[in-house]
Amino acid sequence: MLPLSSMYRGLWRTAVHKLGTRGTPLSRVLSTCDEAPSGLFDADTIFALSSGHGRCGVAVVRVSGPATATALRCMAGLTRRLPPPRTALLRSITDPISKEVLDRGLVLWFPAPHSFTGEDSVEFHIHGGAAVITAVLQALGSVSGMRPAEAGEFTRRAFQAGKLDLTEVEGLGDLIHAETEAQRRQALRQMSGDLGRLYQDWSNRLKRCLAHVEAFIDFSEDELIEDGVLNQVDTSLKKLQAEMLQHLKDERRGERLRSGIQVVIAGDTNAGKSSLLNTLCQRPAAIVSPIAGTTRDVVETALDIGGFPVLLSDTAGLRDSADLVEREGVRRARERVEQADLTLVVVDCVHLPSDEGGAVASLQEHLRTVLQQRPNTDRCLLVLNKVDLLSEMQRRRLNEELSGAAGLPPVCLISCQTHEGLTDFLTVLHRRVQMLCGDPLSGAPTLTQARHRAHLQQCTASLAQYQRYRDRDLALAAEGVRLALTSLGRITGRVGPEEILDIIFKDFCIGK
Repeated sequence: MLPLSSMYRGLWRTAVHKLGTRGTPLSRVLSTCDEAPSGLFDADTIFALSSGHGRCGVAVVRVSGPATATALRCMAGLTRRLPPPRTALLRSITDPISKEVLDRGLVLWFPAPHSFTGEDSVEFHIHGGAAVITAVLQALGSVSGMRPAEAGEFTRRAFQAGKLDLTEVEGLGDLIHAETEAQRRQALRQMSGDLGRLYQDWSNRLKRCLAHVEAFIDFSEDELIEDGVLNQVDTSLKKLQAEMLQHLKDERRGERLRSGIQVVIAGDTNAGKSSLLNTLCQRPAAIVSPIAGTTRDVVETALDIGGFPVLLSDTAGLRDSADLVEREGVRRARERVEQADLTLVVVDCVHLPSDEGGAVASLQEHLRTVLQQRPNTDRCLLVLNKVDLLSEMQRRRLNEELSGAAGLPPVCLISCQTHEGLTDFLTVLHRRVQMLCGDPLSGAPTLTQARHRAHLQQCTASLAQYQRYRDRDLALAAEGVRLALTSLGRITGRVGPEEILDIIFKDFCIGK
């Protein structure tokens, strides 16, 4: 299979040959499209549909690379100068070979380096019909040095040009895929560079510390380094390590918000778990039946709870069974409860003991059975279902007993049949979900990717190496700082030895 650059070179030659056979002079063909030098085939210019697929009012086709100006002149009929930068110009979009008008739309010219990719770029704003889009893309493919962009290639070029660091690239990807308001806010904050600036500040401080240590190793004998440099490094690195460890103690809030909070509905058979799932997602997602053990597998649905993403799972009723299929369902239910960020323990309140203190004791025992551990009140909600079947006296007695009970998570009395208490339950649920994710706009930016956490853990471990070898072998201690800097640089994608040399010469005037 030919490389894309070779393929498009062949297409261009074919197009030139066809025009020549139609009687068009070759010199006119080349001057019309300002044929680029052969070197442009090595530095490909890429193009792609940047707006969504499907029929729409306006579609945006983006072009980036050294042959962008050529494409703009060919297809917008600009024989003289290019349009003013970042100014919309209404033009007829034509095929560069046949000169057929393909559409009439807007063109915007973004000369390097003031573009998303840092290269010459242009956008064609055309009508969103499938035939129009196809015709424009095929016409771009006939221009010399052009090829279709690969997935994420525009953003990759922006990163390589220094327009974005890796955290901003990931934030852009998260913003594109955001489905809830909280996800949008977190992704927008990361894309704007808040997280990258935090890590870059740490990188700059680490570079300075490493530069001072290496300068001390190389030049302390010549008395070119002032006293107390290593003590300053010790203080700076301890403070940095403390900040990183505090940053890691975020209880995975940012990661939960990015991927969705795992909320599991668990409890005995026929407690109303599937009814609760259907009530929350407002559709018959799970089969509801008076027959115990109807749910055998995990039923999942994605929800937006007050702007926060939730993956809600209905599970099989927890009981001993001789049925192999149901036993597997119970095993999967217990596995989901162990993995859950929040567990909704559903109880049929009709079957609670009526004697004084019996309901609380029964609920405590039930929690231990479902969670198989000491209940974490921050990760659990008690949902007492079928409250519509209780008499007024039973409700009053139950409320009085639960109001003064200790050792229980928040308790919500609801009826999936009549929707009684549902509003209060959703308020409590939203509060718990918000607590698990935090406010993406307040405080320091949080970790959003597992790779960030892994690199930061490696970074703190490397700083511990500095402290371990500081008084025994300063070279090994410096290596710990260097490894820490490398781990941190892997998060943003920016680290290099030349930056260390710059700081050494700036701070220490070596050889002066």
